[in-house]
This record gives sequence, C-alpha cells and structure tokens, in this order.
Amino acid sequence: MKKSLILALPAMLLATSCVDTLDDYNVDPKRASVVPGQTLVSNAERSLARILVSSSVNNNTFRFFVQSWAATTYADESRYELNTRNIPQNFWSPLYRDVLRDLKEAKSLITADITISNPKVKANRLAIIEVLEVYTWATLVDTYGDVPYTEALDFSKPQPKYDDDAAIYADIITRLNAAIGQMDATAAGYATGASSADLINNGNMALWVKFANSLKLRLALTIADVDGAKAKTMAEETAGKTLTANADNIDLTFLTFPNSNPIFEDLIRSGRKDFVASATLVDKMNSLTDPRRDDFFKPLVGTGTATVPAVFKGGVNGNANAYASFSAPGTKLEVQGAPAVLMSYAQVKFMLADATSRGFNMGGTLTAEDHYNAGVTASILEWGGTAAEATAYLAQPGVKFTNAASGATNKEKIGVQEWIALYNQPVDAYREWRRLDSPKLTKANLARTEIPLRLTYPIIEQNLNTGSYGAAASAIGGDNVGTKIFWDKL
Repeated sequence: MKKSLILALPAMLLATSCVDTLDDYNVDPKRASVVPGQTLVSNAERSLARILVSSSVNNNTFRFFVQSWAATTYADESRYELNTRNIPQNFWSPLYRDVLRDLKEAKSLITADITISNPKVKANRLAIIEVLEVYTWATLVDTYGDVPYTEALDFSKPQPKYDDDAAIYADIITRLNAAIGQMDATAAGYATGASSADLINNGNMALWVKFANSLKLRLALTIADVDGAKAKTMAEETAGKTLTANADNIDLTFLTFPNSNPIFEDLIRSGRKDFVASATLVDKMNSLTDPRRDDFFKPLVGTGTATVPAVFKGGVNGNANAYASFSAPGTKLEVQGAPAVLMSYAQVKFMLADATSRGFNMGGTLTAEDHYNAGVTASILEWGGTAAEATAYLAQPGVKFTNAASGATNKEKIGVQEWIALYNQPVDAYREWRRLDSPKLTKANLARTEIPLRLTYPIIEQNLNTGSYGAAASAIGGDNVGTKIFWDKL
C-alpha cells in the first residue's frame, strides 16, 4: 500500500503542475461545456407544447373559461379565482423563461455556428425559431394584452417596460413575413428522423412553411375587427399555402416519463379525479347527437349500443361536482404519448370559412360553407369518426351552414363548431371564443367575476417591476379580467 502511494505521488504532482488555476478541477468531463443551439430549440418546443395543452389548475384553466370541463373537489379555479395558485405567473413564466429565453439563445448560437456550412439550412433553422417566437409572443399578447417585449429577456434590464399590445402584433407580423420569405422548402432545416431536434415537425420544411402561413392567417383574422384592410391583405397572401389535411396537424407527440403528455399526468399518473365534462359543452353535443361525444368524454352509463345507449352528462361550471355523477374526460386524453396540437387542419378550415365569409379572396372556388363543412369533417375524422358520421352531422338543421331558420350569423355558426373542434386546444379555444363572440357562454355558478377576457398580470410583476406594471395597467384600462385585448372590439 505504501509503495503504491509513493508511486502515485509524482503523478499527482505532475498533474497539478499542468493546471493554471483550481477552477480547472471543477470541469465535469461528462457534461457539455456549450449547449448546442438545436437542443435549446427542442426544449423550447417541449415547454411550449406542455403549457398549451396542460390541464393543471395551477397554470392553465382555459378549459374552465370556455366551459369544456367542470371541476370536482376544488372549484375555486372554475369560479375564476386566479391568485390562490398564482395562475397568471404560472402561465407567464414558462413562456418567457422556458420558451422565449431558450429560443433567443438558440438563435444566437445557430447564427454563430460555423459548422452549418449551407446558408439555406442556417436560414431555415433561424426562420423556424422566428415562427416559434411569433407564436409565443402572440400567445402572451392574446392572454394578457400589453407585455414586456422590446426590453424583455435582457439581463441588463431587470424591470422591462411593457409594450403596447397592438404594436407588438404589428411587429411580430413583420417578423413572421420575414421568416416566411426566408424559408426554402427545397433545403433542409433541422435533421429528420428519430433524433431530430425538431420535435414538432421532425425537420419537415414544407410543413414549417404551411405552419407559418397558417399562423399568418390566424394573426390576420385576430386583427380583422380592428384593421379589416390589413387583415384582408395578410389573409389573401396565405391562399393555397396553409395546412391541407389532418396529416399536416402541427403537434408534438409525447413519449414516456419524463416526457409524458401533461394531461396524462393530471388524469392518470396523479391518481386524482379533478375534472368532469361541462354541461355547457355536453348539452350542446347531446342536442346535435355529436359523434365525438364518446371520444371527448366517457359515458356516464351505457355502452353505446342500440340496446344500451351511452348517456353523457356534464357538471355545472362553478360547482364542486361529484366525479361519479358526471361524464369524465375521455380515454383518448389518458394516453401517455398523445400529441399536443399547436395548429390543426380543422382550425385552419374554420379560419378559411371566416375569411371567405368576410369577403376575403382565399383562392379557388370554395365557399365559406365548403370550408366550414371541411372543418367539421376534419375534426370528426381527427377524433376517430367517419366521413359518413360527418355527413349526417352536417345535415342537421342545428349544424347546417345555410339553415336560414336558425337565425345565427355565419360568425356565430363558425364560432360554435370551432369551439367544439378546439376541445383539446384550450388556449386556441379561449382566443377564438373571444374573437368570434360565439358561443354565448354564461359565467360559472358562484363566479368571482364575469368570464375573464384576459389573465391579470403576475403578482411578482406588481412587486418587482412596480413602475412598469403600473404604467401597463393604466395603459390597458386597468389590470382586471374584464379589460379587453386590443383586437377584442365586438
């Protein structure tokens, strides 16, 4: 033992003589010293998908706002209590910290990466980052109104100012146009295959071009009630360039732990039974014999056969509903690897129906009714239904687009069917409900306020960014849930 120690000593002395400082001993040879830009893109995509689809009452309660789900034991959040769990902070932080911050750093690293020798590949990778950033900024504006933008994500400005929501929209539209112009579908972006850093589109640049144009159409229609001329120009520029089938759905498919779908985590892994169907949605679907009912929800009783028909029953929003007395979320939502959808083909078809009904020239000969019918059909097929079921559903007076006897406007018809179709896209459903003012929803029982038209700013902003927070609250007309986003005029 002594011999071994003596022999080892010179080696230790030699090793010590080769380092400049003791800091050299704090290097972990098994960890990367520089994070690859594409890894940050992967993390940003995962974080974005998780917060958008989450059903946790701690950070995403939009299913309560649009009344697709109702609560069981803990009903406060379904009554629009936002601050007990600090919901505004818990939705805000992942978008800034885990999505936008990672994308900003990824952009810097990819720009400086000399190993990307093909300029078209680098341009495509940076354009993808821009599309993701625009999507995220739009989500923040659509949820809060004025938010930190030009001074955000800057460590030298710990108290960033809030920018005007309309001005942010104008800028992200410019950025999106530039990103679309930068994309080249004939060149590669991120690698394809099982190890692709692009968790959303698996490196498919043609699909990224479609996604970018579909997002542009969405932004156009979002501002249509405040700037119809600009909306028309933008929308018409996307004609023939958007998603064309359910196979184009923009989504991120989850895997197993720790990358499970967060809805699976809330419904299955947690062992809790916190949610049931909302009567608002179920009653509407029951009245239309909607073929998606057994996909959205579990029947309370019955098996769905002719002799034992399935019965679907929803709880009352705002009540502490007994789990066993109402239909629970469906089994398709309990799949660990189920995808989170950022943009669906059905959603695009409803937007095209809206654009066409406004008189926008969206190319071809399809009418608003054609797009509407295609949107309904796409949603039914997306959830596992058949074309025959879609045809029968569309023939009903309560669904048929040209049914003059209904007294509903085109906007109202589109709004109701898009609301149903966006069942598992709660952030999109919340925006479209406010944008289309349809369906007409009544606030929850025992509600603290009217149905929120925005989330209030995080309490941490009030405490640590007081001056900027105060200016923003004053600019938007008050930091309360009844203040409308700039585009919500009707």
